[in-house]
Amino acid sequence: MEQKKTVGRFAPTPSGRMHLGNVFAALLAWLSVRSKGGEMVLRMEDLDTARTKPEYAQLLRQDLAWLGLTYDRETPPQSSRTQAYDCYFDRLRQQELVYPCYCTRAQLHSVNAPHLSDGTYVYPGTCRDLTPQQRAAFRRESAWRLRVPDRTVSFSDILQGTVTQELLRECGDFVVRRSDGLYVYQLAVVADDGEAGVTEVVRGLDLLGSVPRQMYLQELFGFPHPEYAHVPLLLAPDGRRLSKRDRDLDLGYLRQRITARELIGMLAYTAGLLEKPEPVAAQELIGEFSWKRVQKDSVIFAPKW
Repeated sequence: MEQKKTVGRFAPTPSGRMHLGNVFAALLAWLSVRSKGGEMVLRMEDLDTARTKPEYAQLLRQDLAWLGLTYDRETPPQSSRTQAYDCYFDRLRQQELVYPCYCTRAQLHSVNAPHLSDGTYVYPGTCRDLTPQQRAAFRRESAWRLRVPDRTVSFSDILQGTVTQELLRECGDFVVRRSDGLYVYQLAVVADDGEAGVTEVVRGLDLLGSVPRQMYLQELFGFPHPEYAHVPLLLAPDGRRLSKRDRDLDLGYLRQRITARELIGMLAYTAGLLEKPEPVAAQELIGEFSWKRVQKDSVIFAPKW
């Protein structure tokens, strides 16, 4: 039986320059795909056009080239795919799997709403069974939620091991389209990855909890489940996650101070792929790459540039 080709992806949000956490995940995604002789896809996740800009997308392409993280094709950006998402949403609506939700942000985050230990709220089903008359009484646009079944979803993450989530109790019905008409990440990413033939998703550990929702949508849309690897987050010395707000750690700043080889070497060392932080090209790491060498826990990252 012929082995299926590995297809991975970069999926950055063009709302600013890449920061070190983005580069770290991109490097590991690229190494995993290239070590298997697979294909790398680039996609701009620009659903929120109020925050994203075409010039940032171009800078992202330039930064990937500077890092030596090549890709084989670029799929259409999410901002151009509203009609495609409409089709997926209509399929859910025709099966009566979605319903309008009129809950306000304040209601969702109230102290009386069910929350998990990490502070994430679990939707209590407030609008799930409203009558047509009750819905007609609202004078505002609704979001749309997907009904989730009372079932347990499990998967094996390449780095994090077995992950299990009770969809109804640990997530609840989740939004697939906002009240302003924009589709949310969960629906868009499942449609995008499925149509692109993505077989391996490598991304930050903060997105681990979204996998069961995406697996449920993959089943509804008829897409196979990809493999997942959720990589460690890079943390600042005070314990917060690195983000685009940390301007001294984005590539606009770093490209003026260090070489691409120095940055790749530092990140490879942080991942556990090198014994010491020495300059290296991404291409030179392909032959020695193994997920068994990559640590799974988030790390403090405080280099001396």
